[in-house]
Amino acid sequence: MYTLYYSPGAASLVVHLVLIELGAEHTLRRLDTAAGEHKRPEYLALNPSGLIPTLMVDGEPVTEAAALLSLLTERHPEGGLAPAIGTPTRAAWWQWTMFLANTVQPALRHWFYPEDVAPAGPSEAVKQSVARRVEAMFEQIDRHLRGRRYLLGDRLSSVDLYLTMLMRWSRYVPKPATDWPELRRLAIEITSRPSWKAVYEREGLSEWYPER
Repeated sequence: MYTLYYSPGAASLVVHLVLIELGAEHTLRRLDTAAGEHKRPEYLALNPSGLIPTLMVDGEPVTEAAALLSLLTERHPEGGLAPAIGTPTRAAWWQWTMFLANTVQPALRHWFYPEDVAPAGPSEAVKQSVARRVEAMFEQIDRHLRGRRYLLGDRLSSVDLYLTMLMRWSRYVPKPATDWPELRRLAIEITSRPSWKAVYEREGLSEWYPER
């Protein structure tokens, strides 16, 4: 049994998706970020960074979305959301996991919170610069997807779910991910899955269903 500390639509969304896709038994603990619940002592005792998500695994807290995807896919290999260790596509899976976690996700966060990049600088200039970086990343991913159904070819994996969460985040940037044809195609497929619909129902989400 897992317990996921989440906030609707936050980085916890992809962990929630993976738990459902794997059929892993779990409970949910919603954090009200507007009320600062993620900064209260009881949560900081689990996640000293005060960030979301945190997953209780065998009674111990584990943090960082990318790390949780790795942990869950290794603990539940029967779910098929990651190539087996030692297989040729495992390296590609790791590459995409790290690219999304270390390059795309931080860039999107900087667009939402430009003050983190330049506390004393003009936030609009920072946002424009970050938006150009994000567009270049989406162009790169869209180009990779040409001729492929998923990031790893013909098999769905956790990186496709991760990417779709980040595409959802991009709905507010000047050129969202769904402006690229291959990304829009993938977004439509993933958001049509029962797991996505279940997450929306459980987290109370409604916005961003890509045009079909």
